[in-house]
Amino acid sequence: MTIEANDPAIAIAENPASLRPVLEWIARRAEPVVIGLAAILIGLALFSLFILAVGKSPATLFQLMYTGGFGSWFSVQNSLSRAAPLLLTALCVALPARLGLVIIGGEGAVVLGGVAAAAMALPLAGTAPVFLTLILMAIAAMMVGGIWIGLAGFLRHYRGVNETISSLLLSYIAIALMNQFVEGLLRDPASLNKPSTRPLPAEYMLGNIPGMDVHWGLVIGILACVVSWIVIEATSYGFAARIAGGNVRAAQIQGLPVGRLIVGFTALAGSFAGLAGMIEVAAVQGSANASLAAGYGYTGILVAFLARHNPLAIIPVAILLGGIDASGGLIQRRMGLPDATVLVLQGTLFIVILFCETFYGRFKIFNPDLWKRSL
Repeated sequence: MTIEANDPAIAIAENPASLRPVLEWIARRAEPVVIGLAAILIGLALFSLFILAVGKSPATLFQLMYTGGFGSWFSVQNSLSRAAPLLLTALCVALPARLGLVIIGGEGAVVLGGVAAAAMALPLAGTAPVFLTLILMAIAAMMVGGIWIGLAGFLRHYRGVNETISSLLLSYIAIALMNQFVEGLLRDPASLNKPSTRPLPAEYMLGNIPGMDVHWGLVIGILACVVSWIVIEATSYGFAARIAGGNVRAAQIQGLPVGRLIVGFTALAGSFAGLAGMIEVAAVQGSANASLAAGYGYTGILVAFLARHNPLAIIPVAILLGGIDASGGLIQRRMGLPDATVLVLQGTLFIVILFCETFYGRFKIFNPDLWKRSL
């Protein structure tokens, strides 16, 4: 009888009791990091081929991308400001994903949340206290966003409608509704060239973090990610959602309220996206207008997938994508490329990330359950 070492356990054969748990912990958490970084590098390599094909230097582009996103304190602050809505729109994808749902309609919740916040502010701005006005704006935005994405969850569970398709179509409906309100009922007569709602008074705008030119939306987004992680990982509600996401039939047999979980998680996800719309109105735009449809909901999909739907991992990924987005203007000025070049990069990364999803669970080194010795 021979012993064949065919796995990483051979490295800890001398002292398995003390080292193996540590290596198992590292291996299980290293898989998303290693595969995620590999996906990013492959995506950057493919994007470099695209840049070469249009006659430009990839090295120059990446240098400008770093300079525009993180090369100075001004660039860093710009990147952080752009990351704020991405934190919330990524949660709109990540939370339903724990139930096995693919929601890609966060853009609709963003624009309707912004319109709802602006509509709430119209009778309050100038009369009600600033803090109360902002709170009510946030509540209105979260309620509208929650109802909008919760509708996709309701259709999925009770009518069997694919949530990916329904949430995407709901986004187009939401943008049409936004245009209808902004150009009609809620339009400020003074907004001639660009229809918008009446602007918020300066004192009612969401201010900046002390010492930084970054609005408080960043802090709100980070807190939302932390709270989401706690809900998923440390509550019975989150545990039930993970069970239902792993096997809906088993969850139903155990008596878990799958329908309420689906509708509840999609509504919570939509409320975060709606809050992103409120922050855009109260911290950036100052009113609701067509600029609300800036693509944050779609970029949030990439952030969520790159973070493997982990709310805490969403934070650094959103900052990275915010930096890439912030560099678009500099790339346009210095290299003569359209600022949409960064969208090509994001699309390339998304395709590669989806492809690399097939590699999870296939490498023995990342699966301690397979670290056994054959006798």
